Amino acid sequence: MSSGQILVIRGGAIGDFILTLPVLQAIRDTYPIAKVEVLGYPHIARLATFGGLADAAQAIEAQAVAGFFARNGSLDEDWMDYFAQFEIIISFLYDPDKIFQTNIGRCSEAQFIEGPHRPDETDNIHAARAFLKPLEQLAIFDAEDIPRLPIEPKSSRSLPPGSWLVLHPGSGSKSKNWPVESWNELAGLLIKESGWNLLIVGGEAERHELNQLKSLIPADRVRFEICRPLDELASLIAGAEGFVGHDSGISHLAAALNLPGLILWGPSNQTVWRPRSERMVVIDYAEGLSSLPVEQVWARIPDPGPSA
Repeated sequence: MSSGQILVIRGGAIGDFILTLPVLQAIRDTYPIAKVEVLGYPHIARLATFGGLADAAQAIEAQAVAGFFARNGSLDEDWMDYFAQFEIIISFLYDPDKIFQTNIGRCSEAQFIEGPHRPDETDNIHAARAFLKPLEQLAIFDAEDIPRLPIEPKSSRSLPPGSWLVLHPGSGSKSKNWPVESWNELAGLLIKESGWNLLIVGGEAERHELNQLKSLIPADRVRFEICRPLDELASLIAGAEGFVGHDSGISHLAAALNLPGLILWGPSNQTVWRPRSERMVVIDYAEGLSSLPVEQVWARIPDPGPSA
């Protein structure tokens, strides 16, 4: 197939989606004329359109899609027509009983390729590589497994002049988080002892911790971004020179934007889940993340560039 339409279906959190970006890149490289769409959560999936890896994104949580997840469900005609237009559908949904796949087969003759919604961690294969594996059914082998987002800082969303270090003190689980007191101490050192400006980012889950930091850190040379739309946040991060965060989706985003940085690692399987970038250094403290000394993180942060 050299043309036609291809649909990639990807739910999951930010990190799951970003680790699936190599799939979209491999499809772009193999089928440069094909129209590629993504069905997912819009606030995440639009990263693919924003980065030029997909032509369009549709909302998987649309009410009319619900019938496709029910056995012998009542299928919406518009969505039946939507699925019918694709020649290839690649799904990373959790569908153990193949209910969704069966319903797609009721309205579409597309080649349906089932991918894992999560990698099997016992294989000790990086998630990005595991998500590429189903493309072997399309004779796509040895595709690059490094997620990349070719996003340039937009002038309307860019950071002021200076050297900016992104701090992301949150993640999807408190067990993966360095204590907020340690983040506060690190930020204080960065303000007093370095030329870095700080961009401190987070979502709704981190609002409490970010508000704590906001009350403790002087506003000079610090910018807080809470619940910024993900594509806008990507533009901001793309204009920074460094990153410090946890095992989180935002860390994968920073890695895909090719930022150098430090990842303060918690209990996850590093072989499977670490950001797929040689510019990201993982600090895995033997006594546990909560005991990681601020001094060890501070010592690994490079001096800012000459623009500070």
